[in-house]
Amino acid sequence: MVVYSFALDRDEMNQMLGGGFPKGALVVIDGPNGSGKSALCQRFAFGLLDNKNTVTYISTQLTTKNFIRQMNSLDYPIGIKLLKGELLYIPAYPLLKESKPRIDFIQRLMGAAGLFEKDLIIIDTLSALIRYSTEAEKSLQLISFFKKLTGVQKTIILTMDSTELPPGISTEFKDAAEVFLTLKIRQIGTEIRRTVVINKYARPEFQVGSMFGFKVEAKAGVMIDISGVS
Repeated sequence: MVVYSFALDRDEMNQMLGGGFPKGALVVIDGPNGSGKSALCQRFAFGLLDNKNTVTYISTQLTTKNFIRQMNSLDYPIGIKLLKGELLYIPAYPLLKESKPRIDFIQRLMGAAGLFEKDLIIIDTLSALIRYSTEAEKSLQLISFFKKLTGVQKTIILTMDSTELPPGISTEFKDAAEVFLTLKIRQIGTEIRRTVVINKYARPEFQVGSMFGFKVEAKAGVMIDISGVS
Protein backbone atom coordinates (compact mmCIF):
# COMPACT_ATOMS: atom_id res chain seq x y z
CA MET A 1 0.00 0.00 0.00
CA VAL A 2 1.43 3.38 -1.05
CA VAL A 3 -1.26 5.45 0.64
CA TYR A 4 -2.77 5.82 4.10
CA SER A 5 -6.47 5.19 3.48
CA PHE A 6 -9.14 7.06 5.44
CA ALA A 7 -12.11 5.41 3.72
CA LEU A 8 -15.47 5.17 5.49
CA ASP A 9 -18.64 3.58 4.13
CA ARG A 10 -20.70 6.65 4.98
CA ASP A 11 -19.05 9.07 2.53
CA GLU A 12 -16.83 9.36 -0.55
CA MET A 13 -14.16 11.61 0.95
CA ASN A 14 -11.38 9.06 0.49
CA GLN A 15 -12.25 8.53 -3.19
CA MET A 16 -12.47 12.27 -3.82
CA LEU A 17 -8.96 12.69 -2.41
CA GLY A 18 -7.06 10.15 -4.44
CA GLY A 19 -7.77 7.00 -2.43
CA GLY A 20 -5.82 8.13 0.62
CA PHE A 21 -2.92 10.35 1.60
CA PRO A 22 0.41 9.31 0.07
CA LYS A 23 2.81 7.67 2.49
CA GLY A 24 5.71 9.99 3.21
CA ALA A 25 3.89 13.18 2.23
CA LEU A 26 3.49 16.68 3.61
CA VAL A 27 -0.17 17.72 3.41
CA VAL A 28 -1.08 21.41 3.81
CA ILE A 29 -4.69 22.57 4.25
CA ASP A 30 -5.13 26.34 4.11
CA GLY A 31 -8.34 28.15 4.97
CA PRO A 32 -9.78 31.03 6.99
CA ASN A 33 -11.44 30.72 10.37
CA GLY A 34 -14.71 28.77 10.09
CA SER A 35 -13.87 27.14 6.75
CA GLY A 36 -13.92 23.62 8.19
CA LYS A 37 -10.23 22.82 8.73
CA SER A 38 -10.80 21.13 12.08
CA ALA A 39 -13.88 19.23 10.88
CA LEU A 40 -11.88 17.81 7.97
CA CYS A 41 -9.00 16.87 10.26
CA GLN A 42 -11.40 15.10 12.60
CA ARG A 43 -12.87 13.20 9.63
CA PHE A 44 -9.39 12.28 8.41
CA ALA A 45 -8.27 11.17 11.87
CA PHE A 46 -11.26 8.90 12.41
CA GLY A 47 -11.02 7.39 8.94
CA LEU A 48 -7.28 6.81 9.28
CA LEU A 49 -7.77 5.08 12.63
CA ASP A 50 -10.63 2.99 11.23
CA ASN A 51 -8.23 1.77 8.53
CA LYS A 52 -5.69 0.53 11.10
CA ASN A 53 -3.33 3.51 10.94
CA THR A 54 -1.94 5.28 14.01
CA VAL A 55 -2.34 9.04 14.48
CA THR A 56 -0.96 11.87 16.59
CA TYR A 57 -3.37 14.80 16.70
CA ILE A 58 -2.11 18.17 17.98
CA SER A 59 -4.89 20.73 18.43
CA THR A 60 -4.66 24.43 19.20
CA GLN A 61 -8.41 24.64 19.81
CA LEU A 62 -9.79 21.82 21.96
CA THR A 63 -9.00 20.23 25.30
CA THR A 64 -8.96 16.43 25.38
CA LYS A 65 -12.42 16.30 26.94
CA ASN A 66 -13.87 18.68 24.35
CA PHE A 67 -12.16 16.80 21.53
CA ILE A 68 -13.76 13.51 22.59
CA ARG A 69 -17.13 15.25 22.93
CA GLN A 70 -16.77 16.87 19.50
CA MET A 71 -15.82 13.57 17.86
CA ASN A 72 -18.74 11.77 19.49
CA SER A 73 -21.14 14.49 18.27
CA LEU A 74 -20.03 13.68 14.71
CA ASP A 75 -20.35 9.93 15.31
CA TYR A 76 -16.57 9.55 15.32
CA PRO A 77 -16.08 7.58 18.57
CA ILE A 78 -12.37 7.52 19.39
CA GLY A 79 -12.29 6.66 23.10
CA ILE A 80 -11.08 3.11 22.52
CA LYS A 81 -8.41 4.35 20.10
CA LEU A 82 -7.05 6.65 22.80
CA LEU A 83 -7.05 3.85 25.37
CA LYS A 84 -5.23 1.48 23.01
CA GLY A 85 -2.61 4.10 22.15
CA GLU A 86 -3.51 4.11 18.47
CA LEU A 87 -4.39 7.81 18.82
CA LEU A 88 -2.23 10.29 20.72
CA TYR A 89 -4.07 13.55 21.34
CA ILE A 90 -2.10 16.63 22.40
CA PRO A 91 -4.12 19.74 23.35
CA ALA A 92 -1.93 22.79 22.74
CA TYR A 93 -4.77 25.23 23.49
CA PRO A 94 -4.11 25.61 27.24
CA LEU A 95 -0.41 26.12 26.59
CA LEU A 96 -1.09 28.77 23.95
CA LYS A 97 -3.58 30.54 26.19
CA GLU A 98 -1.14 30.83 29.06
CA SER A 99 2.07 31.37 27.10
CA LYS A 100 3.84 34.57 26.29
CA PRO A 101 4.39 35.49 22.62
CA ARG A 102 8.15 35.04 22.91
CA ILE A 103 7.94 31.28 23.49
CA ASP A 104 9.54 29.45 20.55
CA PHE A 105 7.03 26.77 19.64
CA ILE A 106 8.97 25.76 16.53
CA GLN A 107 11.93 24.58 18.60
CA ARG A 108 9.64 22.94 21.14
CA LEU A 109 7.75 21.14 18.39
CA MET A 110 10.90 19.79 16.75
CA GLY A 111 12.26 18.72 20.12
CA ALA A 112 9.24 16.61 21.09
CA ALA A 113 10.27 13.30 19.50
CA GLY A 114 7.38 11.37 21.05
CA LEU A 115 4.86 13.31 18.97
CA PHE A 116 6.17 11.86 15.73
CA GLU A 117 6.14 8.11 16.38
CA LYS A 118 2.71 7.42 14.83
CA ASP A 119 2.08 6.81 11.13
CA LEU A 120 0.45 10.21 10.61
CA ILE A 121 0.74 13.47 12.50
CA ILE A 122 -2.03 16.08 12.30
CA ILE A 123 -1.29 19.63 13.49
CA ASP A 124 -4.41 21.79 13.64
CA THR A 125 -3.68 24.71 13.39
CA LEU A 126 0.04 25.19 12.66
CA SER A 127 -0.23 28.94 12.05
CA ALA A 128 -1.68 29.47 15.54
CA LEU A 129 1.13 27.40 17.01
CA ILE A 130 4.08 29.15 15.34
CA ARG A 131 2.87 32.69 14.58
CA TYR A 132 4.95 34.18 17.41
CA SER A 133 8.12 32.39 16.36
CA THR A 134 7.93 32.64 12.59
CA GLU A 135 11.19 33.69 11.05
CA ALA A 136 12.25 32.57 7.60
CA GLU A 137 15.18 30.52 8.88
CA LYS A 138 13.19 28.79 11.62
CA SER A 139 10.34 28.03 9.26
CA LEU A 140 12.75 26.46 6.78
CA GLN A 141 14.20 24.39 9.62
CA LEU A 142 10.70 23.18 10.47
CA ILE A 143 9.97 22.28 6.84
CA SER A 144 13.30 20.41 6.69
CA PHE A 145 12.35 18.59 9.89
CA PHE A 146 9.01 17.56 8.42
CA LYS A 147 10.72 16.41 5.22
CA LYS A 148 13.02 14.14 7.23
CA LEU A 149 9.93 12.57 8.80
CA THR A 150 8.27 12.07 5.41
CA GLY A 151 11.49 10.40 4.29
CA VAL A 152 10.76 7.57 6.74
CA GLN A 153 7.18 7.24 5.47
CA LYS A 154 5.49 9.48 8.04
CA THR A 155 2.73 11.65 6.64
CA ILE A 156 2.31 15.12 8.14
CA ILE A 157 -1.02 16.94 7.85
CA LEU A 158 -0.87 20.65 8.64
CA THR A 159 -3.71 23.15 8.68
CA MET A 160 -3.07 26.85 8.54
CA ASP A 161 -4.75 30.19 8.13
CA SER A 162 -2.22 31.87 5.85
CA THR A 163 -3.45 35.31 6.96
CA GLU A 164 -1.85 34.59 10.36
CA LEU A 165 1.61 34.19 8.83
CA PRO A 166 3.90 36.39 6.72
CA PRO A 167 3.17 35.65 3.02
CA GLY A 168 6.65 34.33 2.31
CA ILE A 169 6.49 31.80 5.13
CA SER A 170 3.06 30.43 4.25
CA THR A 171 4.23 30.10 0.64
CA GLU A 172 7.24 28.03 1.74
CA PHE A 173 4.95 25.47 3.39
CA LYS A 174 2.61 25.35 0.40
CA ASP A 175 5.50 24.90 -2.05
CA ALA A 176 6.98 22.10 0.07
CA ALA A 177 3.70 20.15 0.23
CA GLU A 178 2.97 17.08 -1.87
CA VAL A 179 -0.72 17.67 -1.18
CA PHE A 180 -2.05 21.23 -0.98
CA LEU A 181 -5.73 21.94 -0.35
CA THR A 182 -7.46 25.31 0.00
CA LEU A 183 -10.77 25.65 1.83
CA LYS A 184 -13.32 28.23 0.71
CA ILE A 185 -16.41 29.35 2.61
CA ARG A 186 -19.35 31.44 1.50
CA GLN A 187 -22.82 32.20 2.79
CA ILE A 188 -25.88 31.91 0.55
CA GLY A 189 -28.90 33.16 2.46
CA THR A 190 -28.86 31.28 5.75
CA GLU A 191 -26.76 28.43 4.36
CA ILE A 192 -22.98 28.08 4.78
CA ARG A 193 -21.24 26.37 1.89
CA ARG A 194 -17.72 25.00 2.15
CA THR A 195 -15.51 23.90 -0.71
CA VAL A 196 -12.21 22.02 -0.92
CA VAL A 197 -10.01 23.20 -3.78
CA ILE A 198 -7.36 20.64 -4.72
CA ASN A 199 -4.33 22.66 -5.83
CA LYS A 200 -1.79 19.84 -5.78
CA TYR A 201 -2.00 16.10 -5.16
CA ALA A 202 1.06 13.92 -5.72
CA ARG A 203 0.90 10.16 -6.25
CA PRO A 204 -2.87 9.59 -5.97
CA GLU A 205 -4.17 6.02 -6.28
CA PHE A 206 -7.23 7.30 -8.16
CA GLN A 207 -7.93 10.32 -10.33
CA VAL A 208 -8.35 13.53 -8.33
CA GLY A 209 -10.73 16.30 -9.35
CA SER A 210 -10.23 20.03 -8.91
CA MET A 211 -12.74 20.67 -6.10
CA PHE A 212 -15.70 19.37 -4.14
CA GLY A 213 -18.14 20.71 -1.57
CA PHE A 214 -18.63 19.35 1.92
CA LYS A 215 -20.91 19.90 4.89
CA VAL A 216 -20.71 19.06 8.57
CA GLU A 217 -23.69 17.33 10.17
CA ALA A 218 -24.25 16.17 13.75
CA LYS A 219 -24.25 12.36 13.97
CA ALA A 220 -23.14 12.16 10.35
CA GLY A 221 -19.82 13.97 10.34
CA VAL A 222 -18.23 15.48 7.25
CA MET A 223 -20.15 14.62 4.10
CA ILE A 224 -19.65 15.35 0.41
CA ASP A 225 -21.95 18.18 -0.70
CA ILE A 226 -22.32 18.49 -4.46
CA SER A 227 -24.47 21.62 -4.03
CA GLY A 228 -21.49 23.33 -2.42
CA VAL A 229 -19.69 23.62 -5.76
CA SER A 230 -20.94 25.93 -8.47
